[in-house]
Amino acid sequence: MPSLSEAFREYPLHLNHNKLLDFNSLQELPDSYAWIQIDQEDHTITNPNFPSNSCHGDENVPIINLNDPNAPKLIGNACKTWGVFQVVNHGIPMSLFRDIQQTGQALFSCSTHQKLKAARTPDGVSGYGRARISSFFPKLMWSECFTIVESPLEHFIQLWPHEYNKHCDVVVQYEEAMKKLAQKLMWMVLTSLGISKEELKWAGPKGEFKWACSALHLNSYPSCPDPDRAMGLAPHTDSTLLTILYQNDVSGLQVLREGVGWVAVPPLPGGLVINMGDLFHILSNGSYPSVLHRVLVNRTRQRFSVAYLYGPPSNVHIRPHPKLIGPNRPALYRPVTWNEYLGTKAKYFNKALSSVQLCAT
Repeated sequence: MPSLSEAFREYPLHLNHNKLLDFNSLQELPDSYAWIQIDQEDHTITNPNFPSNSCHGDENVPIINLNDPNAPKLIGNACKTWGVFQVVNHGIPMSLFRDIQQTGQALFSCSTHQKLKAARTPDGVSGYGRARISSFFPKLMWSECFTIVESPLEHFIQLWPHEYNKHCDVVVQYEEAMKKLAQKLMWMVLTSLGISKEELKWAGPKGEFKWACSALHLNSYPSCPDPDRAMGLAPHTDSTLLTILYQNDVSGLQVLREGVGWVAVPPLPGGLVINMGDLFHILSNGSYPSVLHRVLVNRTRQRFSVAYLYGPPSNVHIRPHPKLIGPNRPALYRPVTWNEYLGTKAKYFNKALSSVQLCAT
């Protein structure tokens, strides 16, 4: 089966080691990180890179109890109207969140020199670096990340020569828990669309998504001396079927809701954020749109998050499901593998969906 790494070989992202900062040592925001410019003559603010920072507080992302018998219906409504929701009673113990956060904090607190020993290669997926979307923006993002595909052993040995085992064990346990939850969520979402296990062949005979692909993405957003002018992670959609996000108790995540604007997704104790990705957008024939989201930063506190990126087997073609196509609803997107789509996203970024669109919605 092709590796997800193959998707980026044609579109390498070079990590300029000379531009990597020790975020905690800075007292002022460097111009290379200033997304909002303040005119010194009339003090007006210009922001050419993304819409207003204003956030609407009277809108709330749905919170769904997975033990609720109506959960599939509630999830379907959230997917259709928001593209994102939070879940509680998901069955994952709080201790596992504490463990993965401790591993992340240990990782990002390493010196820059140490972290660069585990740097991601330009055409690779795994390792330390900046968000891959960085190349599409003129300014840098106030964040750092570490991506894990399959085993983190090779990189963790570089970071912690004497205690890599305990951190590897945490990652394995976390990925196993996320995989089970992703399988459960997939069938809740598919059930809300009227799709049964017999009607999705690549899920396997028992519908267990045995060969599904995934990646774990650890994110750090250090405290920032001028957060109103910085950006933690620029607006984007995910290239996944779905993404499961754990966030610590520091706010920053926002989603764009059509007709409303940016809406905050506040941390919920014990909760997880679920957002629909581009591949599910395609599978649902546009019924469940992927959600545009971004992350702002905090003046005094570090934000930490872990994203579990869940997708199909890398060589399976994702297409609008036949049950969602009809005389009055043609297939809106052509078939595409996750590998192919990752390459498309690396080339076209937020216009990737449009590039595989067959006809207008």
